[in-house]
Amino acid sequence: MNTLATISKKILVVEDERHIAEGISLNLELQGYTVEIAETGTAGLIAWKQWQPDLIVLDIMLPGVDGISVLKSIRLEDDRLPILILSAKSTAEDRIQGLSYGVDDYLSKPFNLDEFLLRIERLIKRDSWLDKTSDTDTPINTVIPMEHYSFGNNQIDFVRSIALCKGEEIALTEQELRLLRLLIANKGKALSRGEILEIAWGFSKDLSTRTVDNFMVRFRKYFEDDPKRPIYFKSRRSVGYVFDHE
Repeated sequence: MNTLATISKKILVVEDERHIAEGISLNLELQGYTVEIAETGTAGLIAWKQWQPDLIVLDIMLPGVDGISVLKSIRLEDDRLPILILSAKSTAEDRIQGLSYGVDDYLSKPFNLDEFLLRIERLIKRDSWLDKTSDTDTPINTVIPMEHYSFGNNQIDFVRSIALCKGEEIALTEQELRLLRLLIANKGKALSRGEILEIAWGFSKDLSTRTVDNFMVRFRKYFEDDPKRPIYFKSRRSVGYVFDHE
């Protein structure tokens, strides 16, 4: 293992089994990586935001917000950060689900340590290579982060954090932008309040709150000509909400 290439690279381990997390951390540190551990999905999302790791090792079965919801939440903002799922869930369906939501690699527990370290090194090297490529060299199937989006007479500028609607400019909060990204990415698909809480904001889906409803009321005031008869931000009885437009 070439430790010189790994020095200063930061790896976040999101794993609730302490002995596994500490064993992974120790072996990664021996390779020259800097490691932080988060024991819940919510703590993992906070660490990702604040610490800005170069790679994440992510368990699926986490207390509170599960690993798949953590993965979806991160992919709303960052499509390039290498994420390796390390999970006891090892069926083909589990791996396919992880890959469909944008995971870069999937390794089942129990795992071979040498194989794990090689996979980490490969992902780190690949990410370093991508950083050196120009925009014209973007690999096929790489998702370009959304900067602008238009529907009806409305425009959203994700770079400037503003919306242009009804001839007015509205400043959007980070929570509003994350919810809009999630709804747009799932256009035409109904999302439950629990899914929105977990994926958009990293809250437990069991949290009893009217937060989601309040945000949807706000969006209707922003973007709908008639907030009482929405055509974009619709309710789905017994399900949740859906964003839709041609």
